[in-house]
Amino acid sequence: MPASDWPTFGRDVPDAAWRPSPADLADSRLARFVRASGMPDLETLQRRAATDPAWFWGAAADDLALPWQRRPVSVLDTGRGVEWSTWWGGGAFNHVAAAIDPRADREPGAEALVWEGEDGEIRRFTARQLRDAVELAAAMFAAEGIQAGDRVGVLLPMIPETVVTVLALGLLRAIFTPIFSGYGAAAVASRLNDCGARVLVTADGFLRRGGVVPLKETADEAVALAPTVRRVVVVRRLGDRGALPAWDPDRDRWWHELEGEAWVRSKPGERAYPHRPETDPETPYMVIYTSGTTGRPKGAVHVHGGFPVKAAQDLAHCFDLHAGETLFWFTDLGWMMGPWAVSGALILGARLLLYEGTPDHPGPDRLWALVERHRVTHLGLSPTVIRALVPHGTDPVRGHDRSSLRVLGSTGEPWNPDPWWWFFREVGEGRLPIVNYSGGTEVSGGIVAGNLVTPVRATAFAGPNVGVAADVVDPSGTSLRGSVGELVIRQPLPGMTRGFWRDEERYLEAYWRRLPGMWVHGDWALVDPDGYWYIHGRSDDTLKVAGKRVGPAEVESAAVGHPAVIEAAAVGIPHAVKGEAIAVFCVLGRGIPDSADLRAEISGRVTAELGKALRPDIVVAVSALPKTRSGKVMRRVVRAAFLGEDPGDLSALDDPASVAAIRSLGADRR
Repeated sequence: MPASDWPTFGRDVPDAAWRPSPADLADSRLARFVRASGMPDLETLQRRAATDPAWFWGAAADDLALPWQRRPVSVLDTGRGVEWSTWWGGGAFNHVAAAIDPRADREPGAEALVWEGEDGEIRRFTARQLRDAVELAAAMFAAEGIQAGDRVGVLLPMIPETVVTVLALGLLRAIFTPIFSGYGAAAVASRLNDCGARVLVTADGFLRRGGVVPLKETADEAVALAPTVRRVVVVRRLGDRGALPAWDPDRDRWWHELEGEAWVRSKPGERAYPHRPETDPETPYMVIYTSGTTGRPKGAVHVHGGFPVKAAQDLAHCFDLHAGETLFWFTDLGWMMGPWAVSGALILGARLLLYEGTPDHPGPDRLWALVERHRVTHLGLSPTVIRALVPHGTDPVRGHDRSSLRVLGSTGEPWNPDPWWWFFREVGEGRLPIVNYSGGTEVSGGIVAGNLVTPVRATAFAGPNVGVAADVVDPSGTSLRGSVGELVIRQPLPGMTRGFWRDEERYLEAYWRRLPGMWVHGDWALVDPDGYWYIHGRSDDTLKVAGKRVGPAEVESAAVGHPAVIEAAAVGIPHAVKGEAIAVFCVLGRGIPDSADLRAEISGRVTAELGKALRPDIVVAVSALPKTRSGKVMRRVVRAAFLGEDPGDLSALDDPASVAAIRSLGADRR
């Protein structure tokens, strides 16, 4: 089919910011995949995927040329119910072998990983060097007694050892739990305890805005609260720039010492860990925690043939990432996009760039300097990062060569128009598509996204991710168009979590029970008359601060930990830079006076528990919280009243007067 005839969803989009070129319509990975599938256009492919997911994912795996250890004999099994779907029956697949072996054998000297520290230090790994490092670390961890199925916490900044650790544990078929490097000790400990981690891998510290973050101190406090952890492996990132951390000689070991011992044990001329036992694709490799609205964080269980495959497919078909190109997504391992970038980029044979620091240190041009220096082709940023950089003006951007860029990506929270256009016009020079991307930790990536064969409309998504049977529905599960409804998925995906760690019932309740047979994701969404999709925020109470999700229950628990607080409600309020900020409403103990100092103490308590990134912007003392007669705190009512919005139906409230008091407090601040 001539490129000029290639369909673009049949849409006439007069207000499109970007349109695919003839080359995109002919040669992008997605265009080639559609043609190879025998479908006449993308719309037809999507319709078939929505009714026959086994056909689609079998075709997608072939298009990605996944290096199976043993080719599967079936694609999808829903015998236990759609909630417990399994994939790639009869096959064998280890995501680490897929990520490191083909390129190390095919292009041993090609660069696979590059890291830049905030201080400007750069470390580079060829495909062969990365495989060697991973195998040495696997031998090191095996010598420490780590076996298949063991859980290991990973509390590391974005440094090379982070990638090496994740991959080495996957070779051993152990299970890693990524933990945000900015969390406080209590938040770290809760995740270690829930998964029963035996080992924690951390660092002495890292650099941030020219200062030192003493990460080992946080790790020590967390491990004191996590009795299952018996070994702490410490990467010496700071070297002589930081004081030696406190040390438990029976528990703590330096990474470089263990690595050296593993090297000494290896035989000359032989690889340190050449073993590649066949791995059932349903073997868990990661438990990643995502916060809900109530209770402890949820440990989403992901498997070798799930999350990594979905990450690679998203990067190939939505972002058009090719072998040899360079992906830089500004993130942390503790957020989904960290493991997503590691697995997806390396499986596709792309180069992965890691950066340790902040986007505007030592100057507001740091990100653009990274793009120029490392010839980044695919750059992923959150709307929060762009909103923070806009006030610095255009000179920092224009001062650097960005000609290597081919695709811009964004995720984390909904856009507002002005920063989207700034990203498009200033960073992308009006020539690059912004692939808007939204989904979740529990589904291994995108539910809705852009792509390179559909015109881009500002702040919107082209539609469902390629191959995802997404829909927007009313409370009865009927499809909605032109009005806001619940975002759902009507068919299983390989990347869907295999349940929550030690909590199958909570998993079913969270996603499958509201509309039986559908995954209800918890986002409000809208499909406009032209077929473009928009996300309108969470339909539950989960807070999303600068793209970082945290359950209000965790914030409230930390606030109530202050002796003056007897109960609390945490809600999200609009923030010009972060998208959403945390406001905590506290009921104080009898006779305890409200004061600015007390509110600062409560804020500090939350910060100490959850980390600086989740510091509340507002702490308010109230006499009572809006509750139902059954005692449930109505967070949506708290938020609406404080912001002066319509709180909706209040008939279930036990004390409607509490709403008026919060509305008055909000009016005083507006």
